[in-house]
Amino acid sequence: MTTLLLGCGPQAQPPDQAPTASADTVTTPTAPTADADAATEPEPEVLAVLPPIAPSAEHPFSILDMLDVDRVSSPALSPDGTRVAYVLRETDMQANKGRTSLWIAALDGGEPRQLDRHPKGLSQPQWSPDAKHIFFLSSRAGTSQVFRIDADTGAVEQITNFPVGVGNLVLSRDASKLAVSAELHPDCPDLACNVTREAAQADTAATGVGYDRLFIRHWDTWKDHRRSQLLIADTSPGTERATIVTHGLDADVPSKPFGGAEEYVFTPDGRGVVFAARDAGGGPGEPWSTNFDLFFAPVDGAKPPVKLTTNPAWDTHPRFSPDGTQLAYVAMQRPGFEADRFRLMTAAWTGEGFEGEPRAVTEAWDRSVGGFEYAADGARVFAAVEDLGRKPLFAIDLSDGQATVVADLDHGTVGELAVGSEKLVITHHDLRHPAELFVVPSTGEGEATRLSHHNDELMARTKVGEPEQFEFVGHGGDTVYGWLVRPVGFDPDKDPNKRYPLAFLIHGGPQGSFGDKFHFRWNAQTYAGAGYATVMIDFHGSTGYGQAFTDSISGDWGGKPLEDLKLGLAHVLKANPWIDGDRACALGASYGGFMVNWIAGNWPERFRCLVNHDGIFDQRMMYYATEELWFPEWEQGGPEYEQSAAYARFNPANHVTDWQTPMLVVHGSLDYRVPVEQGLATFTALQRRGIESRFLHFPDENHWVLSPANSLQWHDEVLRWLAAHLGD
Repeated sequence: MTTLLLGCGPQAQPPDQAPTASADTVTTPTAPTADADAATEPEPEVLAVLPPIAPSAEHPFSILDMLDVDRVSSPALSPDGTRVAYVLRETDMQANKGRTSLWIAALDGGEPRQLDRHPKGLSQPQWSPDAKHIFFLSSRAGTSQVFRIDADTGAVEQITNFPVGVGNLVLSRDASKLAVSAELHPDCPDLACNVTREAAQADTAATGVGYDRLFIRHWDTWKDHRRSQLLIADTSPGTERATIVTHGLDADVPSKPFGGAEEYVFTPDGRGVVFAARDAGGGPGEPWSTNFDLFFAPVDGAKPPVKLTTNPAWDTHPRFSPDGTQLAYVAMQRPGFEADRFRLMTAAWTGEGFEGEPRAVTEAWDRSVGGFEYAADGARVFAAVEDLGRKPLFAIDLSDGQATVVADLDHGTVGELAVGSEKLVITHHDLRHPAELFVVPSTGEGEATRLSHHNDELMARTKVGEPEQFEFVGHGGDTVYGWLVRPVGFDPDKDPNKRYPLAFLIHGGPQGSFGDKFHFRWNAQTYAGAGYATVMIDFHGSTGYGQAFTDSISGDWGGKPLEDLKLGLAHVLKANPWIDGDRACALGASYGGFMVNWIAGNWPERFRCLVNHDGIFDQRMMYYATEELWFPEWEQGGPEYEQSAAYARFNPANHVTDWQTPMLVVHGSLDYRVPVEQGLATFTALQRRGIESRFLHFPDENHWVLSPANSLQWHDEVLRWLAAHLGD
């Protein structure tokens, strides 16, 4: 992730960069199948230049700057390797949404140019093989459809005209076919049937929906018995017909809620697709299974999908070598554990399946490989992989699994990646800088060159805090890492006696990491800009430090991690006497919110205030109310009715009598991962105990706070809470 997402570990990264979800990359969750704004206010025909949000004069970084950052994502390298197309997202505060536009930049320099700026926006640009057109998704026709644009003239042409909205675009190598996903009724053989079914349901006054098995709801959506299914169609303009190639599988393709186009790929000859899916087979086990397999299906739908893998754990992200003779993918080993290590696998490809057994390329490398792309020579792959609080770009040799950091990118976070024969294009960000595009030699040698500068003017007038990574001796004598971000204006020479209050941030996951990245929900600079020293500890259970370190939190949520937080805070205060340890507030979300509740009862005298966003209050009720049951069952050793002692061992509800610290509780009603009743119960306990407390409720937000207006309100409320309790 990386992530503040409880129960969705580093393998299902949420969209930290683009709230549409991180995670910790610029990836987005499954694209909507219809335009979300179609039934609201009419859009202008031409999107005007958006006004600035942050002040024009020099100032400390704040939430206004975070909202004003232009978010660079989705780089797509032209086949000739000379240009990159990408998406730029701006924040429209008046409309309370993000606006996306399409840009092109030449890799040899020059100013990027805007190619398309439609009020309905776009996503997922992909080049045609002749480099003349760029395909993309947009809702400018009413529902989300596929379009293409002339890369020189900007002329737009609609490709698909399906009666349903689609998302998650993938092109075949020759761009004669496309693959997209759509929400469809599993028993409908074609798109027309779905249209008829939806029309009939719309004419019914009754609103009840019956269920015979879980899931009933997932992430932030109630199930309506449709499945995300994979469609194959020609790329001729005006295409209306598509083949449903996943028909018959009891599965969502791509997976929900965060799966996307990375989960499927055309075969090199274009006659089939390989995709990842968790086939429930009509049974009830989907909410407690992480068994995703790879499947092959012919594009004409003449045969049902055939399962390629037999691994009982997670297989995903299939990619074919440039010469088409090899399929690579990533796989876990332990069923039911979403934060297991992803190993890079390869297998010889016959045209419709594997020849021989797949081989684990990175078995000896104790890091988890998520997304990757083949190098042009087919002998290596490139992958951004978490490593000791950072996320560098690695080149992995397929012959021996050796991983080498590419160029000089051993700092910060590499997000997305586009690979050419001689150059790579990446998005890169860190604790001081939002994501921009960089060009990297594909040899892995030399320096990365900055390509885009969309946020230079904003950041030039914005003062940020200086980050520093540190390490200390944590639980069991293990080395534990953390980050300190100094407050804006910190100058010990100018004022050697000044002491600063502390914002102590606790990441979620729990298998996650804040890391050296520019986060769009928990950005350390928003606290540094408000005058706080900001500390983030990658306690036992964090990702990027080896699988044993990640595993160590399971069954021990309130043990080793709390000890690491205590030892880490003591280390920071001793090493930095300018921090006023008596004026400290602990803040966290998801697992971090659980830890805030756990601290309230097990470290109650340490902090002046607490902030709990979407945190667990009662482990027992959490098990019966959450949706992805594989997560608590792995973490606590089984279902609650079989392992009641494990669920009770680290249950904040059992320690309410020791609570004494003022707490701000924040929760969204659309959070079905940690349901809103957990936040309400926390607030009830605080109020009944007579402890100063405040409940901030977002009826329209899920596990994250995504809308610009709500993000602004969230930060205002949190910083107001800190200021009220951490003053001199």
